[in-house]
Amino acid sequence: MPQLVRITRPEFDVEIDLRYATNNNFTRAPVYKSQNCYLHNTAATALRETIKLAAGMGYRLKIFDAYRPTEAQFKLWEHTPDPHFLANPVSGSPHSRGVAIDLTLIDKSGQELDMGTEFDAFTPKSYHGNIEIPPEAQKNRRILLGIMTASGWDWYENEWWHYQLPNPRGYRLWSDKDAGTGLI
Repeated sequence: MPQLVRITRPEFDVEIDLRYATNNNFTRAPVYKSQNCYLHNTAATALRETIKLAAGMGYRLKIFDAYRPTEAQFKLWEHTPDPHFLANPVSGSPHSRGVAIDLTLIDKSGQELDMGTEFDAFTPKSYHGNIEIPPEAQKNRRILLGIMTASGWDWYENEWWHYQLPNPRGYRLWSDKDAGTGLI
């Protein structure tokens, strides 16, 4: 599986809750066969820096999604073809290139910080700059944004949980078959 790195503990001190491997996602059905989490090796390097910065502030990361095979992107798009929250699979998602990650911050006890909405809440309240959410959630989003951008990630303005490497189209798209991940 060239260029994709499996994100596992203890090498990566993160919690993994791949929502698309469960019913706890907007499709209400599993899209992936496993909770195995992958990133492009460049994104995995950035994640290591993110983990260090978060730890220095007393936080850890919980990952909801990372590499998403192109087959999964088609399934999600077929369910909810909303370009405000999903990339059209014809042009390709940064997730399908292995250079995007959906995540949140957790405290030392493993509790998610309040971000004002749940992951994959496809509403304007999910936008990074939304001020209609509680002040504590606004603060938590800014902390996450600071940690992520300081460690080399770019953000998507419509989703507080989504970060990607700059210039994601410079990376190739991966199908599950090409990547050999067995997610689909």
